[in-house]
Amino acid sequence: MSSDEIAIGVHALAKRYQIYETPRDRLKQFVLPRARRLVGLPARDYFSEFWAVTDVSFSVGKGETVGVIGRNGSGKSTLLQMICGTLSPTRGHIEVNGRVAALLELGAGFNPEFTGRENIFMNGTLLGLSRQEIEARYDEIVAFADVGMFIDQPVKMYSSGMYVRVAFAIAASMDPSILIVDEALAVGDLAFQAKCMMRLRELMDRGTTVLFVSHDMSSVRNICSKVLWLKDGKAVAYGDPKTVVEAYVGEMNLEINRLSGAHDTEAVDEQAYAPPPPAFSMQEPTPFLEGHTRYGDGRASVLDVILMDGKGQPTELLELHEPFSVRVIVRSNADVESPAVGFSLRDFKGNKVLGAMNSNFPGVEMPPFKAGAIYCIDIAGTNTLTQGGYTVNIGIESIVEQNKVHQYLDVLENCRVFQSTFGSHPRNIFPGMVWQDVAFGINEIGAGSAA
Repeated sequence: MSSDEIAIGVHALAKRYQIYETPRDRLKQFVLPRARRLVGLPARDYFSEFWAVTDVSFSVGKGETVGVIGRNGSGKSTLLQMICGTLSPTRGHIEVNGRVAALLELGAGFNPEFTGRENIFMNGTLLGLSRQEIEARYDEIVAFADVGMFIDQPVKMYSSGMYVRVAFAIAASMDPSILIVDEALAVGDLAFQAKCMMRLRELMDRGTTVLFVSHDMSSVRNICSKVLWLKDGKAVAYGDPKTVVEAYVGEMNLEINRLSGAHDTEAVDEQAYAPPPPAFSMQEPTPFLEGHTRYGDGRASVLDVILMDGKGQPTELLELHEPFSVRVIVRSNADVESPAVGFSLRDFKGNKVLGAMNSNFPGVEMPPFKAGAIYCIDIAGTNTLTQGGYTVNIGIESIVEQNKVHQYLDVLENCRVFQSTFGSHPRNIFPGMVWQDVAFGINEIGAGSAA
């Protein structure tokens, strides 16, 4: 990528903080190292080092939307603050080409004693707008923020959601070439979040480069062209959203296993996923879809997944209203007292459209799994999906804490693909994502006058 195509370039970026055990150590660090050097003694430090970001490099092309993901404390906010210029890096350098609008931590750039109106002018000035430009945009900002009479009240009276409304309205009104958002949108109410997402898409359609931190993996998968995964201040992966997000989700689910007391959270040896004996299978297992993802602690292994039509035949095409079943062949590698089996169907954007697990239904329990045993599990239903392509996802889990927590034994994401079609009957054409039988009623409630 040439320099003319780069909106943000990050090169070997690192940020170090000095951690002091006591205020006294901070004072010692300010005075004693200089004093020791003056008398010819080697200097010593009175702090410990903490590297919030370590040697991170990546580039964002103009017009790209890049998500930054990772656990709390992984360095996401520090990275964005360095890109915005509110923090100085310890080493490395940053290249930014274009006007930047940033929405960082809640209330950043606001004076709590000023009114919303006054903060609009002050914050707009900090973002590089002239007073004339702010005045020209003022009505648009106030309308988007929609905080009513509170626009003339001190912002110290604002709720967290009102803070975000005003801050996002200012940033979005700038028509920036680069917009940086750090988790702030998660604070607002659902209606405002939807409003912000529509505005984000408008900016993206105009060619704005967007860099944002989010814990909403669905949004990251849907709107990002690339994803950066940070872990302990280092870049674990950068690239395709589907690949990076699935790897991150897999690691987080294994962490849930560890916290809930699973026996082993290490990835299972690939030998554990060997196909079942030929004498058992109705047919030879077909390889799972290329690019599928799997994770789990290995106490069970999914050996095969078969999507079948209403006649019990393997298929990759289902019509609306057609019965289907998902057959899952599972080998238990250890005794599992309370197993749970489920599936989900996702569209090609990664949205989970349908899903069910036996533990969702009262009285539908799986028998305990015995080590070495192989089980055939059929999940039956009726196709209610609109026309399009979908993937099949399977989860074999263990129930703990009265179904409040599940441990992941073996999870396969995007292991099979199929098409849903309306068929030839005209009544099957409908605009929704899923079909739902509903009842229609009509009653005459009065006579209208003729025009």
